[in-house]
Amino acid sequence: MTILIENVRAVDHRGDMGRVNIEIDDHRISHIGQGGRKDDIVIDGTELIAMPGLINTHTHAAMTLLRSYADDMPLHEWLQNKIWPLEANLREEDYYIGTKLAILEMLHSGTTTMNDMYFSPAIVAKAACEMGFRAFISHSFFDFFDEEQREKNLKEAEENIKTLLKSYNRELIVPTIGPHAPYTVSLDGLQASMEMAERYDIKVHFHLAETEKERKDFKETYGKELVAALDEIGFLNDRLIAAQSVWLSEDEVALLAERGVSVSHNPVSNMKLAVGSAMPYHYMRKHGLNVTLGTDGAASNNNLNMLESLKFAALLQKYHWHSQTLMPATEAFAMATVNGARALGIDAGELSEGK
Repeated sequence: MTILIENVRAVDHRGDMGRVNIEIDDHRISHIGQGGRKDDIVIDGTELIAMPGLINTHTHAAMTLLRSYADDMPLHEWLQNKIWPLEANLREEDYYIGTKLAILEMLHSGTTTMNDMYFSPAIVAKAACEMGFRAFISHSFFDFFDEEQREKNLKEAEENIKTLLKSYNRELIVPTIGPHAPYTVSLDGLQASMEMAERYDIKVHFHLAETEKERKDFKETYGKELVAALDEIGFLNDRLIAAQSVWLSEDEVALLAERGVSVSHNPVSNMKLAVGSAMPYHYMRKHGLNVTLGTDGAASNNNLNMLESLKFAALLQKYHWHSQTLMPATEAFAMATVNGARALGIDAGELSEGK
């Protein structure tokens, strides 16, 4: 099927491309410029803007059902006393309906890809496939430092990966593995997760350095700094997408960049949960770290609007670091598009022929 968008104002992270015709053939951009075939569908773009689909690199889609639940609480108290007990009662039907609601909301604000970390990945995949939505899907992996639980959950994660690889077109539905965070997964569990990702050639989705407490608790437990310890076990590489990444030193940022890690900035969630600082974007830009954008789940945002997150990403950096010029619009736009595509390894995120 061919789609021709005529006389549309085209914009991506490189800036305004002016008025062009954009031809799409079998889900890829085949032509940008003047002219174009008019075989199937023609869209009058005169009153429209064409831009790349936004890429949400960190969310928990089915948490749309938990929107506005347990607001105004510290992160760890919010998780332990409210979110985790409620999630224990969710059923497969809840994940299915919650994911479909989330995708509808994301589509309304221009998001076409999500990197999701939640439960029942086969149900999430079914919902995303029915919506025609590209989804990277992981099963949240916890071991709570218990060896028996680690082996059980690793086995379950591997079964889910095999199911998604066998059942879906990898252009649309892509399995990942999602070890939750350093305070819920042991170093052995993290190492095993990365080894599994290497076996199946998939990405790893992980929460990193969201709060100062997380860092301090890790050092008290292991006697090491968090990022250095992750590097020792081979966890830092270009498979890793590290959400939050707020409490990082310049040396740690430089190491993440050297290892090819991508981070997912979630500014609205960081502000709502008052994590105590703003992601050190000035270090990330200096060292060439790939920075992407996410909304987090609707329970900690309270929406999935990537356009809103774009605005808050730029404003939070300017406000917190006292710099009016930090994170200009083109860089924020790149985070939400081409940088996200780079992190996920997809040929998308910009208006170019072949994408």
